[in-house]
Order: sequence, then C-alpha cells, then structure tokens
Amino acid sequence: MSSPAPASAQLSRRTLLASGAAAGLFALAQIALPSQAHAAGSRPGAGPVITSLGPGIVQYSLMSGVLVGDVYYVGSRNLEPAGVVGIDLTTGKVAHQTTLATGYAIQALAVDPQRNALYIGVLQKSGGPQANLYRWDLSAPQLPASPIGTIGDRDVRDLAVAPDGMLFAVGGGSGTAPALWQWSPATGAVTDLGTPDATATLARAVAATDSHAYFGAGSTLGGGGSTSRASLYAYDRAQGGFTDITPTGMLPDPSIRELAVLHGELVVSTAGAAEPSKLATLSLTDHSVRAIITSIGKTAKNFTVVGDTIHCANEAGILAWNPQTADLRQLDLGLLDLGEIWGLDARGGNLVAASGYGFLGEVTTAGATVQTIDLSAAGAPVSAQTCMGVAAGGGFAYVGGNGGIARHDLATGEVVNLLLPGEAKDAEVIGGVLYTGQYSGQGIWRYDPRSGAPITRVASFPSTQNRPLDTEWDAAHGLLLVAAQADTEGGGSIWTFDPETGASTCTVNPIDDIQLVRAVAAADGIAYLGGDNAQKTGPRGTIVAWDPVNRTELWRLETGTPNGIASLETHGRHLFALTLRGTLIVVDRPTRRIVHTADLRSICPGFSAMKAARGAVYAVSDTTLFRIDRRAFATTVVVPEINGGWYSGPHLNIDEDEAIYTLRGRDLVKVIDNPQA
Repeated sequence: MSSPAPASAQLSRRTLLASGAAAGLFALAQIALPSQAHAAGSRPGAGPVITSLGPGIVQYSLMSGVLVGDVYYVGSRNLEPAGVVGIDLTTGKVAHQTTLATGYAIQALAVDPQRNALYIGVLQKSGGPQANLYRWDLSAPQLPASPIGTIGDRDVRDLAVAPDGMLFAVGGGSGTAPALWQWSPATGAVTDLGTPDATATLARAVAATDSHAYFGAGSTLGGGGSTSRASLYAYDRAQGGFTDITPTGMLPDPSIRELAVLHGELVVSTAGAAEPSKLATLSLTDHSVRAIITSIGKTAKNFTVVGDTIHCANEAGILAWNPQTADLRQLDLGLLDLGEIWGLDARGGNLVAASGYGFLGEVTTAGATVQTIDLSAAGAPVSAQTCMGVAAGGGFAYVGGNGGIARHDLATGEVVNLLLPGEAKDAEVIGGVLYTGQYSGQGIWRYDPRSGAPITRVASFPSTQNRPLDTEWDAAHGLLLVAAQADTEGGGSIWTFDPETGASTCTVNPIDDIQLVRAVAAADGIAYLGGDNAQKTGPRGTIVAWDPVNRTELWRLETGTPNGIASLETHGRHLFALTLRGTLIVVDRPTRRIVHTADLRSICPGFSAMKAARGAVYAVSDTTLFRIDRRAFATTVVVPEINGGWYSGPHLNIDEDEAIYTLRGRDLVKVIDNPQA
C-alpha cells in the first residue's frame, strides 16, 4: 500500500499546552541537571565516559481505574513499586494509596461493593509462586492491600466479582492457553476452572453472575497461524463446563475485548483489527444476542451505563450506544484529549474517565468538561517509568514512555514530557526532527523542537500492522524505514516514509506470511530485514535484502538459527545480526555468506539493539552495553550490568557526534567510548 500524501493527525491545543507549558494542570516539565559519572578506571580518551542525564521519563502512568463512591481508584503502570491511588473527586486530592510487593503494572481492578473490597490483579515480568492477586479492604484503606493468591497465568488482565462475593480472574502470558480462575473468599483457594479455548493467546475479559462466569479471549498477542479469533464462553457455576456463546458477528475479530453485566444483560465488545470492533448485548438466561452493532474504531472497552445508554471508551474518546434504538455516536469532547482511556464510570449522571495521560476527566453525557484532575498534582507518587525507544540529535535526547515522550535538553538538562497517544517503540532524529514508530496502530509521528508546533502524526498504515519494532534512516534514498509486527494476524511489514514529500509505503509480509520484521538496517541503498516468528513453531531467523524504493526482494539468507533475529546493523561490507538468544552472525554482504558466528549469551541473553559508531558496532542487551570489532568481530564489554529499565526490549541510539544514548537502570545515560584505546 502506498499513500502519496501523508495521513495527518494533530493533538488538540489542550494537549499541546499540556506538553509544552512550564506550569499548569498538565505541565510535566522538570529539571534534571546532568552529572558526570565516569566508569571505574576510565579517563578521557582512554575508555568509556558515562554521563547520567537523569531518569529517562518521569510521570504517573496508569493502566486501570474504577469508581467507588466519590473516590476514583487508579492502578499504576510500569512504575516501581506498583500501586493503587484513590483520588477523591470532591477535593481533587489523593485520599488513599497502597503499594504492592509484586508486579510492574495493574490492568485489573474489580470492586465488591457489598463487602467494601477492591481486588487488584497485576502484570508480572515472570511467572512463579509470587502473588498476582491482592485484596484491599476499603473500610480500612490506611492498611495496605494484602496478597491473596496466584493464578497460574503470569498476568492478570481482568477481574470480576459475582454477587455472592466469588472472584474470577483471566489473563495470560505463561506460554500456555489462558484459563478461567476462581478465588473463594471463604476458603482462600485459587481454582483453575479450565481452559475453554486451547488456541487462544490471551484472555482480557471476564464477567460473573450468581449462575455463570463469562470468559472472553482470542489472539490479542502472538496471533496468526492456528491461533483462535474472538471466543466467548459461559461457565456454568453449578454444573461446571463451558458453552461457546460467541456471537456470529464477532467471530472474524481477533478477540473479545470487554465484558460487563449491565441492566440485566451481558454487554460484549471485540477488539477490531481489519474491521472495526463490534458491540453486543446478550441475554443472561439463554445467551441469545439481543442487539449487535459495528462500533466506531478498533477499541471498545470500559463499559458503564447512564439511563438507557451504554458508554465505552474507544481510541478517539467516549462512545454512547443505545441498544434499543441502535443509536451509536462519538461524544464531542471539544478540546479535551483523553488519549487512551483505562477506566470509565458513571457519577451523578456524568462520566469519569481515567486517561493514560495521567489525569481524570469528568464530562457530561453530552461531552462538556466538568473537571479534570492531574494525578501528579493531586499527590499520586510520580516516579521513573520503564521506557520504550530512545533517539538523540539536534541538541536533544528523547525517551519514549506510555502516552508520552520525555525531551531531554542536552545543554540545559531541562526535561519536558510531550504527550502523544500510544508508545514510541523506536525513533530517529533526522535533521534535528524526531520521527517515531508509534504503537498501537498509530503510525509515524513527527516533532520539530525548533518550530513550536505540536507533535503530529504524518503517516498511517494498516491497523493490523500495529507494533513498530525498529526504525532506521536510509540516507541513500532519504527514507525512514520501520520494521513492524502484526499482533493479531501474524507476520509483519516494512514501512517507508519520505520526510521531504510525506509519501509512505507499507509492504506486508516481505519475508513470508509467517515471519514478522523485528529488525531493519540500511546501507548503500539496500534495506536488510530480520525475521522472527511470534509462534512456537515455523520459520524464523531469515534475513532479506530489500529494495525499499521498488519494494522488491534482492536476495535472502537462511541463517539456520532456531531463534529469530533481534537486531541488525551494517558496517563496511558486513552485516551484523544478533539473535534472540545472543548468537552473533556476521554476513559478508557482497558474497552473501556467513563469515562468522559467536555465542554471546553471557552478555546478550535475549533482545538487543545495535548501532554503528566510532568505527565499531555497539550493541545493548538487557544486561550489557558492548561493542563488536568491525574486522576481527571480537566483543568488548563497554558497560557491564547496565541493566536498562526497558519495557519492551533494550534500545540505543547515537547523535551527530556518535555519542551513544541508552538506559542504565531507569536513567538515561550518554556514553562516549574510544574503541582504539
């Protein structure tokens, strides 16, 4: 697909004010003066000089929200420790807060109103015996939430409390199909009720009545191949056993996104991909479809009801749907930009939304703003977040987070958070202008710090190609290259964008119909694509030489590795590749032969990123910054135990002086190395 004119989107004036102002409700600027911190034993000109530039991105990021009375409880995201804050909507201040002993993010909150309890489910970096379920007694909120158990799935994605107090949980992330889990407040036991869809990759929705629990799943992450599409099951609590009740009109969509019991009906939505999402109501007695409609956009989540109207969040804000009249409309919120919404509740005839930008917004059902409450100003514990991509140039370094990018002024040390939807998975600075590959399905965004203009979307791509993974500047053709993954469909794509003309292209599955494009490097007008596979079986590790202008394959090389390609870089006649298990592969580009391999698992155990600088190739893994000699291919550790605080794999980038920027812990660091020393 090619588009000669860019697809433009611009953040509202309110968001621009939020991202650029030095004060005000959403002004998130802060000062972090650089401090010189030399590596042990180093001296200028003789080894690495490491300068700490402070935390990569500092904000209060959230991933869930629920209203209890006048207090809105919000679950944190990618902060340490994970926790929940309760914001009193009448005072605009934090009334209660708790931290958890495990987990990095909280996507699941559920209230038991009769027993005055808030249940909390966490996402974890790894599975194991540690708790991922918590209970907070709201009658004594000064006491911390208590761990109550562990579901077998690593991540808890949704929770529901039945009227009798039984808790149900769903999730995923453990390498097995997700199950329906039950926790009994009477016995404290966590029970696996079964796995109704053996080909699902993730369950993100659960609801419960006295008679049934409802399980919604699909192929949200790692889709494609033989994975399932949207699947909805009713579990009979008295008799046991699952019944497939998926509405026919929802079957083509990748997954069930949300479930709720409202007004005596089961309300269901899907996550859209090639098509918009769907909304439906089902009978709680015979599970027949009462109403179904194609929604607006690809997201429909966080159901609440005012009168006869069901409200939910989509990527553009808030939808209003009346199932009786089939009226569906997008609320006009004026200048209020809510970004990604992680909670939506009714309060006194109004709607309260938890914005991924770190604030609560209360609006009327007509869309007029009633109030906004910035969570950091309200007293929520702001701290350094785990990060996404990094870029540097034009006097600035940029670090991506959830719903924003931190702009570090390299001369003054000032840090300003720029708000934009999604996550900047990777980015490049080209001629002083920042270009990002924006998850999920947000395309490419542009920001010029010299112009005073807001950050703006300049290119859109098929919504199924939703996860950009790696960016690269092709100087020979003047093109930004972006490698991408299709989370729900499998495979991936390579994007191009011309900053001069605004023209963009997208080639789906340039390697094959299974491998995503995890890495891209460019040299001499040729783009090199590194293949991986989200499935457990099937081809991976293919390298394709690609003509980005004619969009044709020049040649390919099967590396034979059992693991996918994590990163690529070129230097001279050689192409350097690192696999997802730390195997270094060096390819002679003119002869198209592998000329060197090495096992680097001790310093590169998983994901990685590479850039050429100062006559060498630099690589960063989750643990180590190291360089690879361009001739002998020997490796030298530059910064051991760098242990970057990355959310989705490590990154590094360079500026015009070939200084290296990456993370040490959650701090942005500038590294100047002398490979000849």
